[in-house]
Amino acid sequence: MSQPRHALVTGAGSGIGRAIALALAARGHVVSLAGRHAAPLDEVSREIAATGGKSVVIDGFDVTDAAAIAVGSARAIAACGEVAVLVNCAGEAPSAPFERTDAALWNRVIGINLTGTFLVTQALLPSIRKAGKGRIVNVASTAGLTGYAYVSAYCASKHGVVGLTRALALELARSDITVNAVCPGFTDTPLLDGAVETIVGKTGRTADEARANLARSNPQGRLVAPQEVADAVLWLVSEGASAITGQAIAVAGGEVMTG
Repeated sequence: MSQPRHALVTGAGSGIGRAIALALAARGHVVSLAGRHAAPLDEVSREIAATGGKSVVIDGFDVTDAAAIAVGSARAIAACGEVAVLVNCAGEAPSAPFERTDAALWNRVIGINLTGTFLVTQALLPSIRKAGKGRIVNVASTAGLTGYAYVSAYCASKHGVVGLTRALALELARSDITVNAVCPGFTDTPLLDGAVETIVGKTGRTADEARANLARSNPQGRLVAPQEVADAVLWLVSEGASAITGQAIAVAGGEVMTG
């Protein structure tokens, strides 16, 4: 955006969400750090303050709970004004064979990754309209563009996020609000540690060998850095990306190519 404004980031306490929050603050945005637990959000807030940035911690922000979202959104708006930039980053990525994916796991993943994106966006859209020149960025995944074995619930949820992104972008196309998704490949975050543990447990490989195996899916032969995803988000919320909407942008070293 031409002028830094209020950005709210869900899942801001670690991984990609943390990187995005730090990047937005470094550009001068006032950032609401939304998440369930205060401790990691407080740590990110201290990092932002140490570099002269401004943030507010919105803990208790459960993206599956409409009431908690309403309370947290009201706190953020009261503290920092209308939300101009929304980044939906809260997510979960458990793995299990399809035949061992029970309804509880399925519902939890869909609830956090897809329904959570829907609930938060619907709650904050009135504020984004008021702010003007709004930006909504959903953190999806290359799993929203292709399939991966043993993560059927995750793939389904992220395909849903991409579909939601495209549908809402068309609904809002005649407004000044853009809606896009970023789709990271395997990214070096705490969320990846779960995948590494699963590989180690099932194959007997070391953690380093498991990470190397995941990195090989990227034609560049490496894991994506969280900052690289944050850089894509910074572009999408900039004034220069005003004509970019309804897009699902892969940040994956060429692993998945969109056309």
